[in-house]
Amino acid sequence: MTLEDKIKKFEELNTLAEAGGGQDRIAKHHAAGKKTARERILDLLDPETFVEVDKMVTHRSTDFGMEKNKFLGDGVVCGYGKIDSRLVYVFAQDFTVFGGSLSGANAAKIVKITKLAMKMGAPIIGLNDSGGARIQEGVQSLAGYADIFYQNVRGSGVIPQISAIMGPCAGGAVYSPALTDFIMMVKDTSYMFVTGPDVIKTVTHEEVTKEELGGAITHNAKSGVAHFTADNDEQAMMMLRELIGFLPSNNMEDPPIKPCTDNIHREDEKLQSLVPVDPNKPYDIKDIIETVVDDHNFFEVMPLYAQNISIGFARLSGKPVGIVANNPAFMAGVLDINSSVKAARFVRFCDAFNIPLITFVDVPGFLPGTAQEFGGIIKHGAKLLYAFAEATVPKITLITRKAYGGAYDVMASKHIGADVNYSYPTGEIAVMGAEGAVNIMHKGLSESERVLAIDDYRDKFANPYKAAEMGYIDEIIQPKQTRHKLVQALDMCANKSEQNPPKKHGNIPL
Repeated sequence: MTLEDKIKKFEELNTLAEAGGGQDRIAKHHAAGKKTARERILDLLDPETFVEVDKMVTHRSTDFGMEKNKFLGDGVVCGYGKIDSRLVYVFAQDFTVFGGSLSGANAAKIVKITKLAMKMGAPIIGLNDSGGARIQEGVQSLAGYADIFYQNVRGSGVIPQISAIMGPCAGGAVYSPALTDFIMMVKDTSYMFVTGPDVIKTVTHEEVTKEELGGAITHNAKSGVAHFTADNDEQAMMMLRELIGFLPSNNMEDPPIKPCTDNIHREDEKLQSLVPVDPNKPYDIKDIIETVVDDHNFFEVMPLYAQNISIGFARLSGKPVGIVANNPAFMAGVLDINSSVKAARFVRFCDAFNIPLITFVDVPGFLPGTAQEFGGIIKHGAKLLYAFAEATVPKITLITRKAYGGAYDVMASKHIGADVNYSYPTGEIAVMGAEGAVNIMHKGLSESERVLAIDDYRDKFANPYKAAEMGYIDEIIQPKQTRHKLVQALDMCANKSEQNPPKKHGNIPL
C-alpha cells in the first residue's frame, strides 16, 4: 500500500467515524430538535480546541449478528479541549449509533477519559443521550456501567464532574449523573428515570408520561435530582461554560480569579430599606445578593427546587464564592427537609473545591409539622449543620433579619466555625419570635400586659446587640456597606489554613 493509499484510507475512516449512525439518523435527530454529539462538543468547547480520543474503537460483540454491525467510535465521542482557555475533558453519547446504548467498548472509552481527567487534574463533562444498556451485550454492558460508577466515586471531590442530560437517560444509566456534582437537563428533549412509564403502569397501575415522570421540570422543581434547566442544546452548552468559569480545575487549585471592573466600594441606598421592619413581611433575598456581587451576576443553582433557600455562585472582587441564603419570599425562609439537603450538598461541594462560602441568614426556624418530623427533619437538618461545621474554606455570614432557634446555629454561626459574622441593625437573634416566647414565659396576661411583654422581649432580643456583646457577631453593619464589608472579609480570609482532625472520613447523617 502506497503512502497515498494509506492517507486516503485514513481520510475515509475519519469521515466514516464522524458520520456517526449516518445522515438519515442524523436528520431524524435534528428533526427532534436535538444536536449531534459532535455538534454539542463544538458548541461547548473553545473553537478548534477539541482533540478526540479512541475515534476508531468498535464493539467486540459477536452475538445476535453484531459482528457485522459496527460503527467507528461505537456510539460515544471522547476527548479533551478548552473552555475559556482552560483544559476540560468531555464525552458525548451519540444517539444515532445504536441509540447511544452503552457497550463494553464505549464504557471503556468513558472510563479511560475519566481516568485521564483525574490524572491531569481537569474537569470532566458528560453529555448523556442514551437508550440505556446495549441488550445484545448483556452483562458486559452492566459491567461497563459499574466501571463508570466506580470512577465517578474515585473522582468525587478531586475534579469537578458535570453531567448534561441531552436526551433519554434511564435504568442504570441514571446513577452515573447522580454521582456527579451537577446535572443539567434540557426542556422537552431530556428525561431521567430508573423505571419507565410502561413498567410503572404494570407494577403500580399509575399512568404517567415520560415528561411528567422524569422531564427537566420534574427533576428541577420536584425531585431535586437536577440542578439546571436549559431551553435547548445551545443554551445548555453556554450554561455549562459559565458554570466551569466559577470552578477550579481540581481540588488542589483555587477557583479562577477574573479582573474586576465593579467598584468594591460601591454602595446602594436601596439596601437601606430592602429588609422590611415588620419581621413577618417577605422580601426576596436575591435582591440583596444581586445588588452586592460583581456585576450583579448571581449564577443560581437549583432555582426551581426548595426555593426557601437560594444557592449559587457569584464573584466578589473577581473571586468566585458560593452563596447560601434563606429566602423569606418563600415559606418565610424556613428550613425544611428539602432546603437542608439542597444547601448541605452545595456547601460540601464548595468546601471540596476551595470556594469560599457567603451565607445570608433570615430564618425563623425549622418547619414544624408531622410531615417534616416523620420525614426525618432531624437527620436532614443535621446534614446542613454537619456540612457547615466540616467546611474549612473561608466562611462569612451576614444576618439580615431573623435568626431564631437551632436554625441560627445551623446557618454558619460563629459557634460552628464561621470566620466573620456580620449583622444588619435589623438582625433578630433569639430562641424564638417575641409572640411565641411570651406565650411560653408568661401565661394569664391581659392583652395590654401581653403587648408590653412582647415589646419588652423585642427590645431585649429582637436585635443583634446582645450577640455582639458576646462576640458572636463581629460587626453590625449598614446594609449599604454590604459589598465592601464582604470583600474586606474575603480578603482577610484569603490565606486561611484550617484542617479537620485526621480521619478516613466522617459519618455524615445520610
